[in-house]
Amino acid sequence: MCNIPLLDRYCHESYNDAKAVYHTLKRRGMDLVTVTDHDSIDAAEELRGYPDFFLSEEVTCRTPSGTEIHMGVYGIQERDHIELQRRRADVPALAAYLRERRILFSVNHVFSSLTGRRTEADFEFFEAFFPAMETLNGHIPRANNLAAARLARDWKKAAIGGSDAHTLETLARTYTEVPGAADIHAYLEALCDNRGQVTGASGTYVKLTQAVLGISGSFLCERPWSIPLSPMILLIPLVTLGNYFRELAFQAHWSRIVWTDMRPEVARTEPVEI
Repeated sequence: MCNIPLLDRYCHESYNDAKAVYHTLKRRGMDLVTVTDHDSIDAAEELRGYPDFFLSEEVTCRTPSGTEIHMGVYGIQERDHIELQRRRADVPALAAYLRERRILFSVNHVFSSLTGRRTEADFEFFEAFFPAMETLNGHIPRANNLAAARLARDWKKAAIGGSDAHTLETLARTYTEVPGAADIHAYLEALCDNRGQVTGASGTYVKLTQAVLGISGSFLCERPWSIPLSPMILLIPLVTLGNYFRELAFQAHWSRIVWTDMRPEVARTEPVEI
């Protein structure tokens, strides 16, 4: 469900049919398919029969500093979902479980305001506990993705890329490749070894606006009683424009802190081109 107050009781973040997602991805060239729903593995029910599908999840977690983050967890079993949800308020315990189970996990959209505030302790926590980092998100501005990619290189984290698509239109526009991977196991092993290649497009204002308009249209179709509220859709371009600039400001703020305030020794010794 959508996490915006009031709408969280009525509106979904996605109205996609699981099989429509699968077939769209295959038509657009994906060899393997996974779905990372927020705190849900419902897609497994319809897709478990496809040999090129593996189950994943995006877990909403609470850090020790009290902030919220999204963790991508890839190649899980259905029984893992129960533990992910049970431990999500204790990320160190969750990370220990995933390491014990040899399951790949990443911290997602590090430089995005999507999940709210950050603290300096969060970045220290990300460096210490996460083996992988999302470095290319299909709905986050390019500047934010570039900052995440730079941080992943600095920290030698495995790079993960994905479309973060909430509508069918933007599926398979951003993804992670592993040349030569013969099957799902080899693919995931290569990602753990940081041999994946993130590919595709970052987010733009237009792309985000189209996605929100698409979700709004599906909401109106599912709940006809909401049609009198449809004029509010005209406000969506303004809301997404504000969000786009908020994302850029968030990235600029935390980039300055991460590479200057938190790491003064790096700032002092970094070569300067003339």
